Amino acid sequence: MTTRAKLTVYSALATTLAALCMLPLLTTRSWLTHAVLVIGVVSAVGAGLRRSPLFRWAVPVAQLLVLLLLMLLGFAGSGMTGGVLPGPNAMRVLGQVFSSGIDDIRQYAIPAPPTAGLRLILVSSVGLISVLVDTVAVTYRRSALAGLPLLTLYSIGNGLAGEHGSWVWFGLAAAGYLLLLFAEGEDRVSRWGRVFRGGARGTIGSGRVSPGGRQVGVLALALAMLLPVFLPRWGSGLLDSGPGGTSGKGTAGGVATSLDPLVSLEAAISKPSDNELLTYTLDSDLADQIYLRTGSLDQFDGTEWKLSSSVVSDLPATLPSPEGLRATDVPRIEGNFQISDRLEKSWLPMPYPAASVQLSNRGEWKLDPLTRTVLPADDKAIRGLHYQVSALDLRPTADELRTAPLAPQDIREHYTALPTDLPPVVAEQARAVTAGARNDYDRATALVNWFTGPQFRYDTNVAGGTGSDAIAVFLRDRRGFCVHFASTMAAMARVLRIPSRVAVGFTPGDSKGGDVYSVTGRMYHAWPELYFSGYGWMRFEPTPSRGVPARYQEGSSTPTTAPTQQPTAAASSAAAVPTPTSSSDCTPKQRQLGDCGSRSKAATAADEQSWLLSPQVLGTLAGVLAVLALLLVPMSWRAALRRRRLGAGGRRRPGGDGPAELTDAQVLAAWDELVDSAWDLGIPPDESRTPRSAARRITETAELDADAAAAAGRLALATERVLYAPAGQVTTAPLAADVRTARRGLLAGAGRMGRTRALLLPPSSAQLWWRISDAVRAARTAVGTRAERAGAAVSGPVRRLVARGRGKRSTPGS
Repeated sequence: MTTRAKLTVYSALATTLAALCMLPLLTTRSWLTHAVLVIGVVSAVGAGLRRSPLFRWAVPVAQLLVLLLLMLLGFAGSGMTGGVLPGPNAMRVLGQVFSSGIDDIRQYAIPAPPTAGLRLILVSSVGLISVLVDTVAVTYRRSALAGLPLLTLYSIGNGLAGEHGSWVWFGLAAAGYLLLLFAEGEDRVSRWGRVFRGGARGTIGSGRVSPGGRQVGVLALALAMLLPVFLPRWGSGLLDSGPGGTSGKGTAGGVATSLDPLVSLEAAISKPSDNELLTYTLDSDLADQIYLRTGSLDQFDGTEWKLSSSVVSDLPATLPSPEGLRATDVPRIEGNFQISDRLEKSWLPMPYPAASVQLSNRGEWKLDPLTRTVLPADDKAIRGLHYQVSALDLRPTADELRTAPLAPQDIREHYTALPTDLPPVVAEQARAVTAGARNDYDRATALVNWFTGPQFRYDTNVAGGTGSDAIAVFLRDRRGFCVHFASTMAAMARVLRIPSRVAVGFTPGDSKGGDVYSVTGRMYHAWPELYFSGYGWMRFEPTPSRGVPARYQEGSSTPTTAPTQQPTAAASSAAAVPTPTSSSDCTPKQRQLGDCGSRSKAATAADEQSWLLSPQVLGTLAGVLAVLALLLVPMSWRAALRRRRLGAGGRRRPGGDGPAELTDAQVLAAWDELVDSAWDLGIPPDESRTPRSAARRITETAELDADAAAAAGRLALATERVLYAPAGQVTTAPLAADVRTARRGLLAGAGRMGRTRALLLPPSSAQLWWRISDAVRAARTAVGTRAERAGAAVSGPVRRLVARGRGKRSTPGS
């Protein structure tokens, strides 16, 4: 393998190894296979173009164009003509996919679902780094500088992965970079020939990098990976005020965490998991119907629902009285909670409203008094946490909520605020649905019954988002998951001047026997909370086939031990609840949630873990490779023909000494190669000329130098000797060397574009088409001849029998 080929391979390998650090960013790995194929195609294009007489700067430009074509083929299929050629809308479709990827970055937490936009961003980024590394390390032979784009790729990928990253990614990326440096080092040393390497006897090296250089590189890599283990860690710096970016002082006024619960919630819902996140016990007869609320979002700015409070206080042992609650002698529910290691980022799950909480690491938690949300000072604080909660057991009736007085003015102002750009359809639909209601409770119930009716469908295969545009789309399509239902109902309630906010957390867990319940990744949920004076914030459940309706929701059936019971309004609709299967591994709770009917969807999500590409991408890639192969056929055939003509050796003289004897066929092959080389460079053959006249024409037209003209003349004389001299003449001249000398002269006289055309699209390759046409014509003639013979063999006896019968009838007296 040549040095340039080694550098190409090692550059592609280094980019691939550096890209491994981005594996934790998505929930599947199929995008990496796509990226590796893109790296391979880009590297192959660069290797092919570097063999042409193009300017060096033209190689990366061509690689970028090929990368753009690959992105269009992979992600803008609807804008392609025939699935291969870019159409007029191809760039617009690709831009839309890229824009959706930018939106997905803001919406999803890591690991994010493998949306088309995110895959486009990752694959195109890796492809761009591949072009940069290949350009710097191979085209311009500066492998050391290629470490900069590799470092950029690793830094961004590892920085985004955060705690999902690993030291293994650094080791692999560094190893790829060292291999690239070693390959270039061997090339630089080999240019000096046989180099003195020192030693006691002054031995002479072979031009390879000394083992000492490799040892230094490996030792540096080992130290970089092992030294941080033994170095002390500093918990804070000049600009760091505490863990997780908090004040770290334990005093009021610190910002606890930047965790966005809706982003995490949408990411978890888009790819549900059966992993156990926490277990708990509750001493209540309604333990299987109690939601675990992690917090609520009280501000809606038209873009998203979010927590308005930016200042929190220390977590007290006893929480302040719930907002709006008048009663003081409310019974309590005691709960014991154990978080597993699989739940890493979350606010504290608790029944609402909690009265007190006991934590082993209370100093790492803060309280938002406005929404009674307990937030971690460090996103990892919840992992493996054990705590006890005492919650108030509120059980108002429907009539009590119906007669609740109007909310205070400050509550109404804060919790009914809406953005000015809220689509009119929200208010119009809210008033139409609640036209017959006379109080806030009846309006809330009307909204719940409308959402759980047959016109809405639970579907996780829709884009997330809680902003004004997402709400308008949801009301138009009437398809979505709990985030859409909760945020839309809360916005419609605010239009009706009902104080509302969006709560996030978990639906009731599955019973593990006794009074122990288990919460898995499938129980992430969001729901609206509405305010009623005297009772505070009450939960309502508008999402069909999910969750448990509260006891005070009219239209709900009598609570049972089933943890996820649907409202009666939803149960009457076949469209609202997916039809369950009879699978034996489908639990009763899954049947009520409608998960059994969508097991194929889960299977599809599991299939995405495959490292194979989709059939569409594989088919597109196969089409691209086929087109490239067709374009490379003339060049490949011409190169193979040249090697065959010049590579054949002659016969030695009987004594074994002296130059090789060339056969007549070898002499004629050498002459044909000279004629074809001139043809490729713009001098077409003239069959009417003798070899000597043809050589003179080539020399004058191409303005060959003396050496090349002499070589062409020797080829012409040898050819005329074969064609016209008596038999027995022997040719011993090194005609292969003469062909190469004459060809170098032809190339030197041709322009850069002429040399490029001669390499990529040689005119003499038309002979291949002539040969194929002659072969097809000969085959058709042979088949026709055989068909005629077969027909004659079959029809001959029949004709003879017919003729014999006619002869008998014509015989007299017959």
